[in-house]
Amino acid sequence: MAAFSSRVMLGPLVAAIDQGTSSTRFLVFNAKTAELLSHHQVEINQSFPKEGWVEEDPKEILQSVYECMERTCEKLTQLNVDISNIKAIGVTNQRETTLVWDKETGEALYNAIVWLDLRTQSTVERLINKTPGRNKNHLKHKTGLPISTYFSAVKLRWLMDNVDEVAEAVLTRRAMFGTVDSWLIWCLTGGKSGGVHCTDVTNASRTMLFNIHTLDWDPELCKYFDIPMEILPKVRSSSEIYGLMKICSSLKSGCLSGIPISGCLGDQSAALVGQMCFQEGQAKNTYGTGCFLLRNTGAKPVMSEHGLLTTVAYKLGRDKPACYALEGSVAIAGAVVRWLKDNLGIIQTSTELEKLAASVGTSYGCYFVPAFSGLYAPYWEPSARGIICGLTQFTNKSHLAFAALEAVCFQTREILDAMNQDSGIPLTQLQVDGGMTSNRLLMQLQADILCIPVVKPSMPETTALGAAMAAGAAEGVSVWSLHPEDLSEVTSEKFEPQINPEESEFRYARWKKAVQRAMNWETTEPISNGNGETSIFSSVPLGFYILGSMLMLIGAKYIAGHK
Repeated sequence: MAAFSSRVMLGPLVAAIDQGTSSTRFLVFNAKTAELLSHHQVEINQSFPKEGWVEEDPKEILQSVYECMERTCEKLTQLNVDISNIKAIGVTNQRETTLVWDKETGEALYNAIVWLDLRTQSTVERLINKTPGRNKNHLKHKTGLPISTYFSAVKLRWLMDNVDEVAEAVLTRRAMFGTVDSWLIWCLTGGKSGGVHCTDVTNASRTMLFNIHTLDWDPELCKYFDIPMEILPKVRSSSEIYGLMKICSSLKSGCLSGIPISGCLGDQSAALVGQMCFQEGQAKNTYGTGCFLLRNTGAKPVMSEHGLLTTVAYKLGRDKPACYALEGSVAIAGAVVRWLKDNLGIIQTSTELEKLAASVGTSYGCYFVPAFSGLYAPYWEPSARGIICGLTQFTNKSHLAFAALEAVCFQTREILDAMNQDSGIPLTQLQVDGGMTSNRLLMQLQADILCIPVVKPSMPETTALGAAMAAGAAEGVSVWSLHPEDLSEVTSEKFEPQINPEESEFRYARWKKAVQRAMNWETTEPISNGNGETSIFSSVPLGFYILGSMLMLIGAKYIAGHK
């Protein structure tokens, strides 16, 4: 962290809360130079109560924000930085993750259902089956999204159908629904004592309840999912004052009380802003828990013909136009590293993966499709499951580590190809950000597999930077200029492709073959034996095999007894 010789020259500061799937951060930037002054990070626990279920504790999420704010304020004090120079706070968050809480008690009524969660697969299949032509894109003309487990509406529907406390709170008009941004803003502006219940257009556009053309909740969509509109937060722009911070005065971070929360963007939109992709055609790819490629399409929504999502990129002011993006979403990127660490014990820390993979420099024909939550873009195939293929006796954990990194790159190649087909104008380089970009081997692999340069900014915290920019530029704050001539010059590092295109295409073709092997693995409605239990005889070939084996055993025993 930089040492500051002349504190008075810092000028206005802007902070950002970055609440991601695996961690929470609080970061403070200089509004004039975009320099990161200080930050603190806390990891978030995920729970997996059943196969395919992914949950997080709303109290832990909120507490992690308070802890990050407190520790960062302590660090700023040690640096002799005047905390009162913080003029605004922005919020950026994991999108789609769904919460319901009681507005009278302020308590969450169930754990947050994380975007990766698959419990709603049967609900999704039922919804698709009742659409004309069993079309998963039935709502796309309004939402820009396919009907999928990924988005918030089906998670909210599940909570209302399966959690008694939620159903009762909805009936008694005490329930509030929100994504993580809504929960945090409501709590930080007073909670049950006057907290502001709002969201922004980027987060709302990921619910399947929001009309991306009218930029508001859609009564027909709410009726389709049977969700009462009164539990929804008010939709605001991504850059305006939503409310003022309320924090206990006895804390070091208590001096943040009264500071406006004036920026709100879903994490991928925030990264697009932080990468300064304000021109039509500019794109960025973020490597976090998942992997998300967004391309700015300007003031009109563009519908994809190749499996991408149409989403609201940002709306930087109440009176400013909305800007749209095409998005390619990959469920598992950084999450595969966590899986190798926590589930298989192949590595002890995330940084070990690069060393392990670099020690062999090849997957030796091993391909890893990490479809732990089905496959997202461009397939939208919830029945897919993870697969590792091409194994030989020579394959070891280093090859598997290399294959895991390649999987992230191949998935990015798939969504980049789809984006190039939709736009008709191929990207000539890829701007990248996110935690995984610190892995230099991954960045080189990405350039090799895409056959175009990969450009990484020297300041990797572009998601938080985007939220800070939106907050600082808000009307009534106006300490951060978003005019092109005022934006800070970004220093970056470029990774050029180092293998020939034929080698790249060969490896990519093998990957596509592996993806096909992962498809149609899981079905959600096995045949029951009448007691709600799946019968071994629900599979006819398996039933004959087991029955035949039993008869052979009985026959053998009979013959043995007569010898």
